[in-house]
Amino acid sequence: MKEKNAKELRHGWTTGACATAATKAALTALFGGGFPDPVTITLPRGQTPAFALATEEKGADFARVSIIKDAGDDPDVTHLARIIATVRRGGAGSGAIFRAGEGVGTVTKEGLPIAVGEAAINPVPRKMMQQVVEEVSVAFGMPPDVEIEIGVEKGAELAKHTMNGRLGILGGLSILGTTGIVIPYSCASWIASIHRGIDVARAAGEPHLAASTGSTSEKAVATLYGLPEVALLDMGDFAGGVLKYIRKNPVPRLTIAGGFAKITKLAQGRMDLHSGRSSVDFTWLADRITELGGETELAARAKSANTAMQVLEEARAAGLPLADHVALKAREIAKDVAGEETAIDVLIFDRAGNLVGRSDE
Repeated sequence: MKEKNAKELRHGWTTGACATAATKAALTALFGGGFPDPVTITLPRGQTPAFALATEEKGADFARVSIIKDAGDDPDVTHLARIIATVRRGGAGSGAIFRAGEGVGTVTKEGLPIAVGEAAINPVPRKMMQQVVEEVSVAFGMPPDVEIEIGVEKGAELAKHTMNGRLGILGGLSILGTTGIVIPYSCASWIASIHRGIDVARAAGEPHLAASTGSTSEKAVATLYGLPEVALLDMGDFAGGVLKYIRKNPVPRLTIAGGFAKITKLAQGRMDLHSGRSSVDFTWLADRITELGGETELAARAKSANTAMQVLEEARAAGLPLADHVALKAREIAKDVAGEETAIDVLIFDRAGNLVGRSDE
């Protein structure tokens, strides 16, 4: 069976786009124009998608619309989530005021682009909703003073599968999106969460951050250095997402922690450590064994090994500090990308969380 090409995957819509469409439909109804179904909005780059309404309700002083988010072929945690907008008239001169409805979080930590105490609705979705408020208000000759409450059905439960808690966004999800479009498998939201994690840690004055490839290495590095949760970055496979952002937003110290295979790929210059997008170069590992004085036969076995862990175990049995050597090479690559303002060290852990290699010996 032919693997589906990424260019053939179906794009979807962000929570911000869905919230904007629901807001426009609800406000149109509140101002007496009925519920437009489907409702069309203009995205930041000029596209004009139409959204079908899932539910609609109008009371004496409010209108409410929900839209089911379609994330396309992206494995998004909010795919098929119900995004709800409730609009009410605001006080004279208030403009658009945003509230967190059920399932949408509230910001509790500095460093995010939204002030502490505000609904976790990001700047671009806010701007999109403000624009539809202006558009609908002008069309009906009404003042653009509106209270907008955005909710996500079961959002608090869905938020448990995101990094929101670590970022200090409590009570539910964030309303996200910069273009309004979800590109399948772009992992843009994960990388954005990494960046926000760095922002929050910097704002909290944390001098030492740790970016880990997985939960085992994260737990181990946090225990080793006694780091608080705010200092921990769920890097996953996105080493480049961390290091390039650190270059522009330096911190005093950054530790990169992960398993041997992923750190080997970083040492080879890979910024995306996912197994489907980069692989371990076993010839490169064999060359490192030779550098360390390993026997020719050991290097030859490394070239034909099935896994990076197999190479590591044979090197350790031969008394070669291969993991330390790889960690040092990974540190050199990381420093080249992140720049000189941030001190960097690299730790390698095994599957049990035991430290097997480090760049600073």
